Amino acid sequence: MLVKDWLNTWLWEYKKQTLRPSTFQDYESLINNHIVPSIGHYKLKDLRPEHLQALYNSKHESGLSLSTIKHIHVILHSALDQALKNGLVVRNVSEATTLPKAKTKKEIRVLTLEEQKRFVAALEGERLKPAFLLALASGVRLGELLALKWDCVNLKEGTITIKRSLRRIKTYDKSLPTKTMLAFQEPKTAAGIRTIPVPPVILEELKEHRKRQLEEKLKAGSLYEDNNLVFATELGTPIEPRNFLRVFYRIIEKANLDINFHALRHTYATRLLEANEHPKVVQELLGHNDISTTLNIYSHVMPEIKKAAAMKLNNLFENINIKGNHS
Repeated sequence: MLVKDWLNTWLWEYKKQTLRPSTFQDYESLINNHIVPSIGHYKLKDLRPEHLQALYNSKHESGLSLSTIKHIHVILHSALDQALKNGLVVRNVSEATTLPKAKTKKEIRVLTLEEQKRFVAALEGERLKPAFLLALASGVRLGELLALKWDCVNLKEGTITIKRSLRRIKTYDKSLPTKTMLAFQEPKTAAGIRTIPVPPVILEELKEHRKRQLEEKLKAGSLYEDNNLVFATELGTPIEPRNFLRVFYRIIEKANLDINFHALRHTYATRLLEANEHPKVVQELLGHNDISTTLNIYSHVMPEIKKAAAMKLNNLFENINIKGNHS
């Protein structure tokens, strides 16, 4: 049996029923685009650690992210573990490999205050202006923003609750051609379900947006499909993420900015940390499963926080006569 044949069997027979559709899609993509072209031709029983090591190293040299290489390793480790249980191999060769280390830390893009003002100014006249403002004021991911429903918006308390995400996924049926569909999915971890406070000025934007949305519903009449979505098309259907991003890129071009949508999330977190918000709180608001993720991504802010803490201590000591009275 070849490696590519076993990976196909493992994916469809052992993982299909246990993985979320989006995760299954990611696994299939990594196997077809990265693993099979490199090592799929080897006989499974002849696979050696150096074959996997060469795969990891070449992907690293080509610029593939470390997180993607780690996902490739997770897939191979799990598939070979099952092969070991099935008696197809005598050992899991992935355990004898070493994952590449980062050459340099990737810099994240954060809007300066002046850029933030330009971005907000460029939103004027946009139907989806409240969506972009909310993204900047809450740090939610694109899929979370487009999946937000009105029953998760508490205008009285001034919060939104993230419970699901919208993503285009493949529908898998071996007897039918592959199709894709927009689907709502729950977060991968419990940390992804969270309640986020929203600034009053953004709440006012949401209230006005709600009024306009009800007007759109009346205008569309029976054509309107009410999904209770905060941000929907003029007919009430979910917004295709690609279409939303087209609007985003038009806006940043108008604002003369070179950013991706995720920069809004990075900007939100950075502003909180700059305001001396505790990293644990920032972690919870972002929906990170582990605080180390937050600290690692936003380490660029930490030196300033440390300086601010040192100054606070200095101010405390200045109010104490630490030299004492030697007279």
